[in-house]
Amino acid sequence: MMMVGPITIKKHASCVYPCPCGYFSDSERACTCSHQTVTRYQKRISGPMLDRIDIHIEVPRVDFEKLSDNRRGESSEDIRARVEKARQQQRERFSGLKNGVMTNADMRVAEVRQFCELDDAGQQLVKAAMTQLQLSARAYHRILKLARTIADLAGEESIQSSHLAEALQYRPKGMMV
Repeated sequence: MMMVGPITIKKHASCVYPCPCGYFSDSERACTCSHQTVTRYQKRISGPMLDRIDIHIEVPRVDFEKLSDNRRGESSEDIRARVEKARQQQRERFSGLKNGVMTNADMRVAEVRQFCELDDAGQQLVKAAMTQLQLSARAYHRILKLARTIADLAGEESIQSSHLAEALQYRPKGMMV
């Protein structure tokens, strides 16, 4: 567990380079690994293990111009307030349940069905994603829970297609060319 102010993060974070040299798909430096080496390296993590990771984000090299830009993003205080509001919304949502579910991440299949309803557009989007991305049942439920959290952070009562699309973007993408 890692403490970040009053919020406890119970999930683990991990970082994986795309290849042994670390430069596969780098915009400025060429990868020195063979195709076979990259394939072998990326297969070290099994599909079922990847399926248990909720958010996959590729972090590209940051240009100097972006690092030295004077524009300010959202402040930590604003982000903390938004997260706390979403967490309070989740506590209220699950307060009537007597099964230990306190957050979206804690939801089991029954709660996902109850609290992650999708409109027709959302149903069509997730149906297409299930087919095209060959998602497992576990991945399907994780996407719905993540979309519910994204909707909570946006202050929305229901999951919109944009929340679902964002959740889908965090699924692992094939790293191979």
